[in-house]
Amino acid sequence: MISAVSSISSMIDSPAAVTAVPAFGTAQPTAGAVAGASQVSFSDMMAQVATSAVDTMKAGEAASIAGIQGKASVQQVVEAVMSAEQTLQTAIAIRDKVVAAYQEIARMAI
Repeated sequence: MISAVSSISSMIDSPAAVTAVPAFGTAQPTAGAVAGASQVSFSDMMAQVATSAVDTMKAGEAASIAGIQGKASVQQVVEAVMSAEQTLQTAIAIRDKVVAAYQEIARMAI
């Protein structure tokens, strides 16, 4: 979870990344945007996080298999599996927040 949070926070630590998130209905950068800075949309950022999560899960699985075959030390296997577990917990927490937000919006009176 910490690695996923730090990867998200590292993406938004730069002022260009924060100002690159467009407002509803517009694709224009805000007045504080840095000229020539790369634009990172929210969907692109979430895609990068999801790709990173899948890679972490695959690395944990590969380390487990290597450990069973005797090609990896116990420490390497434990580190990879713990990282994969933290990533899974982060993904579940994000999913739960998205579902809760959707349910809250669905309950709003029109």
